[in-house]
Amino acid sequence: MTNYPVMFTFQDVVSGNGFLSGVTMSGRALMCKESDGNWWVYGIHPGGMAHFGASAMEAFANFRASYKTVLFDIAEEASNFDAYMTEVERFYSESGDGEEARWEAAAKAFREGKVVAEEPFSKLPRQSPESRPCGVKIDRLDKVESNRFSPKQNVADTFELPKAA
Repeated sequence: MTNYPVMFTFQDVVSGNGFLSGVTMSGRALMCKESDGNWWVYGIHPGGMAHFGASAMEAFANFRASYKTVLFDIAEEASNFDAYMTEVERFYSESGDGEEARWEAAAKAFREGKVVAEEPFSKLPRQSPESRPCGVKIDRLDKVESNRFSPKQNVADTFELPKAA
C-alpha cells in the first residue's frame, strides 16, 4: 500500500451570524488505497478528518466537500466572527496521533525516489514542502477597510505532491 503525501490549498467564502469571512487554508493530507478497495484521504492539517471514495479523485472531492461542510457548521454555531475564527483555528490545528510523522515519512520516500507515483498522482504538479508551509488565514470580508475586492485575492484550489529536495 502506497501512501501519497499531498499538499492542497482551499479558499472559501463563508457567511456567518452577522459576518462574512474568507478562509484560505494550505493543508496536507495522506491518501492511500485501503484493503476495503476504497481510496482514503486522511487530513494532517486539518487533522481529525478523513473521507473515502471509489477513486483517488472521488475521495479527494469528498474530502473537499466535507471540509467545506465543517466550515459551514462552525459558522452556524458561532455567535460572531471572533468565535468563528477561534473555532476554525482550533479545527485546523487538530491532529491525529502519529499522522504528521506518517506524512513526513511518505514525503521523504517520494523525495528520495523510493516511491514512483502512479496515475492520477503521476500527473500532479510537484512543490517543495519547505516552500509551501501549512497555515490557515481567516479574514472578515464584510469589514475590509478599503472595501475593494480584486480578482488578485482569489486563490484556486491546488493539489500537489512533494518534489525532490
